[in-house]
Amino acid sequence: MQTANRFINMQEQPENLDPYKDQYTEKRLWRKITRFASRLGVKTVYTTLLMFFAYKRKETPRWAKNIVLGALGYLISPIDLLPDLTPIIGYTDDLGVLGFGLVTIAAFINEDVKKNARVQLSKWFPNYNEKDLAEVEERI
Repeated sequence: MQTANRFINMQEQPENLDPYKDQYTEKRLWRKITRFASRLGVKTVYTTLLMFFAYKRKETPRWAKNIVLGALGYLISPIDLLPDLTPIIGYTDDLGVLGFGLVTIAAFINEDVKKNARVQLSKWFPNYNEKDLAEVEERI
């Protein structure tokens, strides 16, 4: 439980994300979001999309892209600190890792990234609440 608290408390850096980079593929990311968008929630999906579109920018340096790959790989990974099937807390560790990644690469999230993320988000959440997105953007 002590490790879970480290992910929840985003003041600390999560464990090394390198092993999770191998879990990431764009196809697996879209499949995960499409299947579990409602369970993940608007904030988690928006955070994921911000990271994805920041990754796609040619201006984003390799070190930042590696953080994105690790964080998104962790989200996709079937091996998880807290099983995603657990109601409510199942995605808490994923959100912590994504939050860490988002804050770390915040300098590479521009208005185009936000716009692309919002367009994609509306496909899963056509009536999302702007306040939810504002809460995510306050971190960056």
